[in-house]
Amino acid sequence: MNKPTTILSDEHVNILKVIDILSKEVGLLETRKNLDKQFFEKAIRFIKEYADRFHHAKEEDILFFELSKDGVLQHCNPVKQMLYEHDIGRSFVKDAEDAFARNDIGDLCKNARGYCELLQEHIFKEDNILYPMADEALGEGIQSSMLERFGQVTEIKFDEKEWEF
Repeated sequence: MNKPTTILSDEHVNILKVIDILSKEVGLLETRKNLDKQFFEKAIRFIKEYADRFHHAKEEDILFFELSKDGVLQHCNPVKQMLYEHDIGRSFVKDAEDAFARNDIGDLCKNARGYCELLQEHIFKEDNILYPMADEALGEGIQSSMLERFGQVTEIKFDEKEWEF
């Protein structure tokens, strides 16, 4: 059986690819490269649609929901921290989008870099701590049900060619 956490980890690979490119673009922008407006529009759209609306929706509405049920995680439940980090990420994206609209390069770089650093650490924690905990705590029946619910989330395809630079 394919596990929900495997699907989420695979999506993390796509998110990390874009974050790596975004981080490099921010570095170039900080060294006075001209603002590539099309790139930043595309990156913000990707984050809002793929990372948040598609990926985080499955985590928050399905995985975190199941992990928050009484008795599922006996000793420690990091779900509140993960939700908090999702909110911080959304704040970075909103502030980056606002800075982009104002053409404030310094603020755009600060918020884009903050988002990249946060998500790299956040994904590491999910892949290496939270997901193994979930795999252990959630039985096959629950995981099967989660996969069905994952299938009901409107899919947003990741086009790897779109992110080749």
